[in-house]
Amino acid sequence: MKYLCTTILMIAMLSCLPNQVDAQMMDNDKLEKIIYVMSDSVVGTNGMWEMQIKGMPMMCITDQTNNRMRIIAPVKEAKDVTEEEMKAAMEANFHTALDVRYAVSNDIMWVAYIHPLKELTKDQVINAISQVYNATLTFGTLYTSTELSFGTQEKKKKRKTKRF
Repeated sequence: MKYLCTTILMIAMLSCLPNQVDAQMMDNDKLEKIIYVMSDSVVGTNGMWEMQIKGMPMMCITDQTNNRMRIIAPVKEAKDVTEEEMKAAMEANFHTALDVRYAVSNDIMWVAYIHPLKELTKDQVINAISQVYNATLTFGTLYTSTELSFGTQEKKKKRKTKRF
C-alpha cells in the first residue's frame, strides 16, 4: 500500500511538470533563428526563406499545418544534366547522399532535405544545411553530403566535405 501511494503521488507530481517534448518542438520561429545565424543573407517571410550559405543559394520551405519542412538548393537545369550525372546522382541517393536526395522538379536538378518540422532539433537543422551544401558542391564529382558512405561497393574514395 505504501508503494502504491508513493507511485500515485509521483505520477501526480510529474503530470504537473511542463511537457519537455512540447517545449522543444521545432517551429517556424525557432527555425528562422537558426537560418539567420547560419546564413550570409536571408530574404523571405515566416515559412519561406531564401538564403545564401557561403555564396550558395538555398531555400527553406515549411508547412506547419502539415508538419513538413524542406531545405533545397538548385544544382543545374535538368536539360543540362547528362545521363552519367543522373545515374551517379541516383546511385548517390542510395550510398553517399545520406539524409539528402538529388531530385528533379520544375526542370531543375535540386538537392533536397525533407523532414517533419516539429520533430527537428537544432543540430539536425545545422546538419541538414551542411549536407545540402556539400551535396550541391560535390555534384558532378563525388556526389556526397558527408564524409560517410553507406554500403557502396565502389572503390572507396577519400571524401573531403565542408563542416559547419
